[in-house]
Amino acid sequence: MGKCELLYESENHKVCIFTSMMPDETIQTNQYLVIHKDSAILIDPGGYTIFSPLFAEVSSKVPLKDLKYIFFSHQDPDIVSGMNGWLLSTNAQLIIPKLWTRFIGHIGLKKGYEKRVIAVDDKGGTINLGDVELRILPAHFMHSPGNFQIYDPVSKILFSGDVGASVGQNYLYVEDFENHKKLIEGFHRRYMANNKICKLWANMVRKLDIDIIAPQHGALFKGKENVNAFIDWISNLQCGTDIMDEIFNQ
Repeated sequence: MGKCELLYESENHKVCIFTSMMPDETIQTNQYLVIHKDSAILIDPGGYTIFSPLFAEVSSKVPLKDLKYIFFSHQDPDIVSGMNGWLLSTNAQLIIPKLWTRFIGHIGLKKGYEKRVIAVDDKGGTINLGDVELRILPAHFMHSPGNFQIYDPVSKILFSGDVGASVGQNYLYVEDFENHKKLIEGFHRRYMANNKICKLWANMVRKLDIDIIAPQHGALFKGKENVNAFIDWISNLQCGTDIMDEIFNQ
């Protein structure tokens, strides 16, 4: 059950993706582990269902004492419902949007564990993974009102959460963006807030040197051509409140 693949590897830095950990009839999620020297961060670790197999995979890749952070991009259950397992099994700090901190008790956060929570303000910030500074970037309303992404300047990977998500593909990397669009359009039109927020996001990430956009669902956009094609596409997308006339004017 599950698949692990290296996305990047150098002498001191490694990025792993864990895929296909859910039953076939369920929407699959991508989980990411970034290891730098003797420090690691787990990004969007998924729900309760995959906690045990993912825990075994992560444990085989890095000593649990080296797992410094667990990053939750937003509040969806396919990201946060395994939270208690990670809290009980590791000493990692949780990085979450400040907007959602008052809600995490509803998924069983034990008393005292709130001291291990790093609440991120709306503008984002940085987190040090050893001597590497990871950037925490705002992606609010894409789709959650409190939502962040992580950019790793060493691997040049943008961990984009639900932005770029696809369902139904049988490949890890997008090779034909034009053909791939049919697998992302419906989701992004319905779940992204509007074109204004898409343009703001696109203008922000265009300033980064990105080799891979790695979403939480589906295929990854690898190489400048695919990365730029996706950014250009979403910056022009009519979505969310832009298209609600179709719903309300019936």
